[in-house]
Amino acid sequence: MLKLRKVKEKIAEGILFSSSTITSITVILIIVFLFREGIGLFSEKPIDKNFVIAVNKSNPLNNLSSKQIKDIFNQDVTNWNKVGGIDDSIIVFTINSISLFLNENELGENFEYLPDKIDSLLDANPGMIAFISSKYKAAKFKGKEIPVDKITVAEFISGKEWYPTTEPVASLGILPLILGTLWVSIGAILIAVPFGLATAIFMAEVASPRLRNILKPIIELLASIPSVVYGFFGLVVLVPLIQQLFKLDVGETALAGSIILGIMALPTIISVSEDAMQTTPRSLKEASLALGANKWQTIRRVIIPYSKSGITAGVILGIGRAVGETMAVLMVTGNAGVIPHTFLQPVRTIPATIAAELGEAPFGGLHYKALFALAIVLFIITFAINLTVEFIKKRKPKNA
Repeated sequence: MLKLRKVKEKIAEGILFSSSTITSITVILIIVFLFREGIGLFSEKPIDKNFVIAVNKSNPLNNLSSKQIKDIFNQDVTNWNKVGGIDDSIIVFTINSISLFLNENELGENFEYLPDKIDSLLDANPGMIAFISSKYKAAKFKGKEIPVDKITVAEFISGKEWYPTTEPVASLGILPLILGTLWVSIGAILIAVPFGLATAIFMAEVASPRLRNILKPIIELLASIPSVVYGFFGLVVLVPLIQQLFKLDVGETALAGSIILGIMALPTIISVSEDAMQTTPRSLKEASLALGANKWQTIRRVIIPYSKSGITAGVILGIGRAVGETMAVLMVTGNAGVIPHTFLQPVRTIPATIAAELGEAPFGGLHYKALFALAIVLFIITFAINLTVEFIKKRKPKNA
């Protein structure tokens, strides 16, 4: 009988060890995959591999930044002297504008004359810049290719424009997305943490057992509601209310996202914090009351410090849900990739961007890698928040 019990214990230990090992390895592999896909972005250029940017061979410019190229093709810059070149008008040539330069007879039935015609156009126009496919580059190309620098981490993080599919160069600046994520998350935290802790204290120390038994299942039920339902509620009820209250053109704002995320984080913060407060030994409470402290002094000086670890865990989980939430934020924040200055502006968050665009990004392409790089940034933000909360939790009070 004893041997059988030991065998069962060994089997149970083996199952637990295997489960924890498999889980840990899976998490590590996910992180490795995330970084492998995302880091590859910084070995890429913000231009399609099958396209080139070329100018006349007499053009003195040998290099253009991604921003300069974008400004030229958007016609925000129309003279070469604005980018350090000669005083000459810029002529932009793309395949989409080919009808302005060549007719169908000149191209041939199967575009067989196109490479030579493009080459001749470049050679005849000193001010021309062309964005063409590599397959339309003539065998004896007379133009000069303009190299495009690789994407850098600094440009990726500090850039203010997110247009990953624009031509000829993609704009991959994620600063508005980072600030949008932090803006909405901070707002959610400011809403959820005070209300969550207040409700947890009420349920743990003030409410009668009967009332607590009614409230606790209701609060835990809120945590099981799908995020899309919260998003739909925000879109139908909250967004119009904000629009009317603040007299805005649109109600999809950072404030709407913060309120919805705050509501979504409340059940986690309340439930975990209340459970932590319930573990405070009765002897500590009675000792505090016996020394003359009233109920509120006991809560503030005994119960909350004792259950600080559990409260912190609840806050971490709530913050984690706020930072990483996707669907609800996607529905109520307006998805505008601009740097926010108030809570009454539309914003776009990192999770919402990944959810909205990943299905359209070609596998292994520049857009695909940029979204994985975004996921790395989100992972780092969440990890930093967890480390910060852990640091705060471990700090000893000054009077300790």
